[in-house]
Amino acid sequence: MEGNFEETNKLPELKLDAKQAQGFLSFFKTLPNDSRAVRFFDRKDYYTAHGENSVFIAQTFYHTTTALRQIGSGANALSSVSISKNMFETIVRDLLLERNDHTVELYEGSGSNWRLVKAGSPGNIGSFEDVLFANNEMQDTPVVVSLFPSFQESRCVVGMAYVDLTRRVLGLAEFLDDSRFTNLESSLVAIGAKECIFPAESGKTNECKSLYESLERCAVMTTERSRQEFKGRDLESDLKRLVKGNIEPVRDLISGFEFATPALGALLSFSELLSDEGNYGNFTIRRYDIGGFMRLDSAAMRALNVMESKTDANKNFSLFGLMNRTCTAGMGKRLLHMWLKQPLVDLNEITMRLDIVQCFVEEAGLRQDLRQHLKRISDVERLVRSLERRRGGLQHIIKLYQSTIRLPFIKTSLQQYTGEFSSLISKRYIKRLEALSDADHLGKFIDLVEYSVDLDQLENGEYMISSSYDTTLSSLKDQKELLEQQIHELHKKTAIELDLPVDKALKLDKAAQYGHVFRITKKEEPKIRKKLTTQFLVLETRKDGVKFTNTKLKKLGDQYQSVVDDYKSCQKELVDRVVQTVASFSEVFEELAGMLSEMDVLLSFADLAASCPTPYCRPEVTSSDVGDIVLEGSRHPCVEAQDWVNFIPNDCRLMRGESWFQIITGPNMGGKSTFIRQVGVTVLMAQVGSFVPCDKASVSIRDCIFARVGAGDCQLRGVSTFMQEMLETASILKGATDKSLIIIDELGRGTSTYDGFGLAWAICEHLVQVKKAPTLFATHFHELTALAQANSEVAGNTVGVANFHVSAHIDTESRKLTMLYKVEPGACDQSFGIHVAEFANFPESVVALAREKAAELEDFSPPSIVINNEESGKRKSREDDAEEVSGGAARAHKFLKEFAEMPLDKMELKDSLKRLHELKEELAKDDVGCHWLKQFL
Repeated sequence: MEGNFEETNKLPELKLDAKQAQGFLSFFKTLPNDSRAVRFFDRKDYYTAHGENSVFIAQTFYHTTTALRQIGSGANALSSVSISKNMFETIVRDLLLERNDHTVELYEGSGSNWRLVKAGSPGNIGSFEDVLFANNEMQDTPVVVSLFPSFQESRCVVGMAYVDLTRRVLGLAEFLDDSRFTNLESSLVAIGAKECIFPAESGKTNECKSLYESLERCAVMTTERSRQEFKGRDLESDLKRLVKGNIEPVRDLISGFEFATPALGALLSFSELLSDEGNYGNFTIRRYDIGGFMRLDSAAMRALNVMESKTDANKNFSLFGLMNRTCTAGMGKRLLHMWLKQPLVDLNEITMRLDIVQCFVEEAGLRQDLRQHLKRISDVERLVRSLERRRGGLQHIIKLYQSTIRLPFIKTSLQQYTGEFSSLISKRYIKRLEALSDADHLGKFIDLVEYSVDLDQLENGEYMISSSYDTTLSSLKDQKELLEQQIHELHKKTAIELDLPVDKALKLDKAAQYGHVFRITKKEEPKIRKKLTTQFLVLETRKDGVKFTNTKLKKLGDQYQSVVDDYKSCQKELVDRVVQTVASFSEVFEELAGMLSEMDVLLSFADLAASCPTPYCRPEVTSSDVGDIVLEGSRHPCVEAQDWVNFIPNDCRLMRGESWFQIITGPNMGGKSTFIRQVGVTVLMAQVGSFVPCDKASVSIRDCIFARVGAGDCQLRGVSTFMQEMLETASILKGATDKSLIIIDELGRGTSTYDGFGLAWAICEHLVQVKKAPTLFATHFHELTALAQANSEVAGNTVGVANFHVSAHIDTESRKLTMLYKVEPGACDQSFGIHVAEFANFPESVVALAREKAAELEDFSPPSIVINNEESGKRKSREDDAEEVSGGAARAHKFLKEFAEMPLDKMELKDSLKRLHELKEELAKDDVGCHWLKQFL
């Protein structure tokens, strides 16, 4: 087993002698204990990890403990694992890009002398970028967030700061939040937070429990820092060094915050931006407006499958995977990531994006030309950042140059378009390209590269400064070539003296140890042995021959090596100078990168819209105050993209005053969940600026999408399915406005039928009467359809509740159920659970008993559906009075509201149970004369 494992995975051999092992053990004991840190040690040809880290790596990445070895013996023995360079890259990528629970440290040294050379975390990957993206594109931008919460009675003011190291942006925000931190959660999702720091003392308060849960839902790594680091002192002077431009606007910006500035102070300390001079004058700072984009919390992101997941069977399972047809190296992907997390709420911006997408959809030739050019564009953002941080070289500059010389081709392609949106294309792209490419901007950069870099050497894979760029370098090159010529002439002369054919018998080698030497084969050596011993110095005799030299060759070789060293030193100085000059073009390249990545993403949208078997349509988008959400022939983009699916389209008409709130009933597997999700996905796509999978679409802009779809068990966090369902629903009830879109699927199924139905009814009434947001409410409680009639009788109602159902056909003879997957008006008057059980091949006896018990327990029917006692035989006929239902529901709603307002986190268990008993007794008193309410007790 052990031998097979090593052979398969090619584990490097752990080569440490006793002295090295003892020295390392003594050093390892001095390392501080950090349960989150995974420490690697660079052994030149391979890496090692030790102690608990080695066990973690062996189990997680090698999936066996046979990879473990021991250093030392007895009580001092230390478990260890060796890691190849390729495996090291894989592990670091997983720890920093996929997980949110570990930091990474890399040490260099030997014996007992080791030093930390790199440290990284999910939000701060800068020092590991060369490892993470050596062979992979950077698809997402890691962001570190700093929070400074201030709890005031029943509310919390959140001070937030964040840093985006890739785009070199600092952000500040300050906002009031509720007990579920709904604003914070949507902000973390929108900016793509990977790591969050906050004051250590805050976590000890009861109020901060919800804050932790919010960070956990967003998969953000949490790091506590001393409260002393959260200070606004010296912030202005620090920002003066970091932020480009005048300090006055920066001073005005930070003066408007009370709690965001301490958060920013701690963030600058944590991210160590000031310790790297390459950051000076390269950052911008801005106010983050939490209302500037559609808000999406973590539950909505999961429900709508917006981002990729490890469990996806293929890339089309997620909206990002489906829409990602970008061509640029990394830039387009990162922008698409950001756009999907930040859908627009500005009608003009949405319209602008849709206009450009329409242009690209209609002009297939233009679209293909631009995509071909963009494929040759490198990751400009990352290249410029490397140069600014003095980590780049000529190779980075050449990639920028090769990207820049593609711009005239892109401009020419755009200029050939003369259609409806030609003025927009000209303003958005052509004029900006012309301004960026003129002689004072990128024209200067191109001239610099062509003058300073030896472009002819690129074919040989060499990146060198041109000798004509500097007189000293030119002189050194001439000296080098002269010495090379003299050495070759000496080679020919020596061959004549020894009477040996030049190159065939007498070869000229360049050895690392000896420099230039002569070499002959061992076969030829006896012929010139006498001359060798008298006129030459024999250096080495090996299988490949005899190496020797003389005084002249050694002198020329030493002179040559000295000139080569001077040449390399001069090259390095000139490269540093050129890099510094190119870094001064960073603002131009940043604007270019933004424009090209935007074009790339909009081309990706157009390519998706035009290449689908059923083309997408352009949505008509209206402001949030007017218009409806009408989707004709709507399809789910990810589901229809699966090879085995023949998707059946449906219409959705969320009409103000008519069907603004829709209750959707029907059997399991009938398509309810897919239908309500596709509406949410379509609205999101429209506000991102994409065409949508419909025959015709009209969308009223939404400020937020709330989704409660299929809560999974969270027992590992001590949260049951039902509690998770209630927590997510609480976020909706607290955070939704009349401009939101609400999607709820199967609410109330985690508890008893009566409790679940009571909750569902009360929640529906609250959403209809208070929130008044367009809502799709899918449920198995077909009795809930009575709400439509009850609501229609409420005076002054402007929402409009309508019933819809997914159709299914039951054969009267065979009792077989056939799903039709069509959403039709009207209520579904029965549940199909038993029919679905038949689908699953339940035993006939079990199905028969189920039918019998269901008939016995069925004693409720909504006012709109009267069951004939003679026909049912076993059912109890009763029609509740609509007024009684409405009054009872209002009392149930009052009970739920009082229960929700109980401060459970501050109450002892016995006190909370006592209060709950009192509420229940009060409810029991009020059920007298209300048969509808009595049945729930």
